[in-house]
Amino acid sequence: MKVRVKIFIGTLLVLLVACTPDGAASDSTDQQPSSSPVQETPTNETNKEDTDTSAVSLKEEYLQKLNAAKQEMDKMQENPEDSSTYALKKIEGERFDVWDGLLNEVYGVLQDQLSHDKMEQLREEQREWIEYRDNTAKEASLQYEGGTMEQLEYVAVMNDLTEDRTFELVNKYMK
Repeated sequence: MKVRVKIFIGTLLVLLVACTPDGAASDSTDQQPSSSPVQETPTNETNKEDTDTSAVSLKEEYLQKLNAAKQEMDKMQENPEDSSTYALKKIEGERFDVWDGLLNEVYGVLQDQLSHDKMEQLREEQREWIEYRDNTAKEASLQYEGGTMEQLEYVAVMNDLTEDRTFELVNKYMK
């Protein structure tokens, strides 16, 4: 199962690299030398548009990446190796690795994109969200207190909330 997740993540990375716009790299090699001695330089307005376009495409790339991860994780949950608590815990452990990793990756991108003030606001919001996530997962798991399903429910709820939060950060903050 771990191998499939690694292959899936590797495939996602290859697709992301393959789908990135050629942008400035291809523009500089495709240009023909100008016959006039004066060459035009791009204006600030053009540069701003390019930045906005690449930022929008970054958001789209992450939404595609998150949707692909969601499909893979849903598929994994629907087709467990067996229905034992051990197998279900293993799946939830893998889901945790994927969603926690994606959440941290998105958070890192946002650190580069957001202003200092907005990032400070997001840090505080994230601290509150972590407390909310942990408390909600604990409360949900108490219905199985002392049973074999307690830990499974805790991690499953935590994963669901982390998945939702990852999508929320991309939709709300990423440019």
